[in-house]
Amino acid sequence: MSNRSFRDFLAVAEQQGLVRRVTKSVDASWEPASMIKWAFQALPEKDRFGLLFENVEGSELSLCTGALGASRASYALALDCEPDQINPRWEEALVNPLKPAIVEKAACQEVVLMGDEAKLSDLPVPTWTPGKDPAPYITTTVMTKLVDSDNQNSGVYRTLVRDDHHVVVNMNPRRGGNDQCETWWSQGKAAPVAWVIGADPAYQLASVATMPTGMQEMEVAGGLMGEPIELVKCVTNDILVPANAEIIIEGEIMPGERDKEGPFGENLGFMCEISEKPVARITAITRRKDAIYYGMTSQMPPSESTTLQSQSTAGLISKILRHDLGEKAIKDFYIDLTFGGQMAHGIISMTPQYEKHGLKVGRLAAEVSALKRITVVDEDIDVRDPVHMDWVLNARYNPSRDTVIIEDVFMRAAMDPSIAAVDGVKIGSKIVIDGTKSVPEDEFSLPPKETMMKALESWKEAGLPEFDIPKRAQSRIDKS
Repeated sequence: MSNRSFRDFLAVAEQQGLVRRVTKSVDASWEPASMIKWAFQALPEKDRFGLLFENVEGSELSLCTGALGASRASYALALDCEPDQINPRWEEALVNPLKPAIVEKAACQEVVLMGDEAKLSDLPVPTWTPGKDPAPYITTTVMTKLVDSDNQNSGVYRTLVRDDHHVVVNMNPRRGGNDQCETWWSQGKAAPVAWVIGADPAYQLASVATMPTGMQEMEVAGGLMGEPIELVKCVTNDILVPANAEIIIEGEIMPGERDKEGPFGENLGFMCEISEKPVARITAITRRKDAIYYGMTSQMPPSESTTLQSQSTAGLISKILRHDLGEKAIKDFYIDLTFGGQMAHGIISMTPQYEKHGLKVGRLAAEVSALKRITVVDEDIDVRDPVHMDWVLNARYNPSRDTVIIEDVFMRAAMDPSIAAVDGVKIGSKIVIDGTKSVPEDEFSLPPKETMMKALESWKEAGLPEFDIPKRAQSRIDKS
């Protein structure tokens, strides 16, 4: 994979119809976020696209959203692979990460603004849930580092714009960014921080993922790209940031200083509550001369965040199951987009090697992830086809025999509205469904494959509408 910049990715995405330009003047306080909602709420997944707003009122910069996670096709393009190679690409990157390369000059520092000149109001930061969010929010990767160490963390933490020079960062305990900042605050020091906007697509995808302990997002991003990510040192702190990013916001998070953050439309489809979160002071904004502002859209699923989280989480879990735990019988792993990418419904296709193998694999997946539901099916099932999945539940699943409920589980998905918190901790349950064949099946009630393919020629000769054969139909025809 070539070391493409975000703008290189956008150019190809636009050529393929995965990004559409909007030339009309738009108001960042409501129009971009509301318009992109239509792309996700009204269009089928295969037809979705991101939006590039060329003319944002009050800013000389363009604004883009939805481009990375409009669909599996968009996500695959960001990794320069085919959609069915997303999981293998992630597995390879996690097994063979690449250390980043340090450079002295960078496109992200063509323009350097410091002090009073570094004004957030110059950036086209959207209000993502108009009429409900209290202010614009920066929705991108946040970078932190340990005190007296080169160890850095990349994660996506929503950030409320309080004024031109101050923001409130949604950092929570037990998250990498907050834990690193604590090492500075414990010494009475401000923690350095950087927001990375419009970086290498692979880096942005890696920053969304929940990495295994000890894994560095930068190194995994290099593995995803097939070559090292290039980094450059910030101008006002020692954080190393992607050199070809569109925009870098530098700052410091003050020890003990907090302010109200929220409500915010989160990726589970509900407004989050107001809470007290750390305040950061902006020290510099650096960017390309013709920078493109990129914000990840979240809120009501399906959304860009559900696509990004589901794809990365599927790759991570697939790697753990297949490589770390040796479950080579697994053929595919998919996380649906109905309720957030990290805590939704995981579906595994596999070739069971022994009785109850499906239940074992399902339990393993539940243990190593935040997923609430796990369904395991045979290899002949298209895990991305809801019609096929419904057929499995009706034809192969016996609830009393093929179900396991895992109770009293700490739910890492703290935003799950179905679970009440006790002393600030959410304890819930998970369900594992084994939809693999447990008893002999009758022969499929389809004509033989040869007859079906002859009928397809007759269909074409009759001038009937053309179609691509769905995977579920092809697998059944092949066995007929």
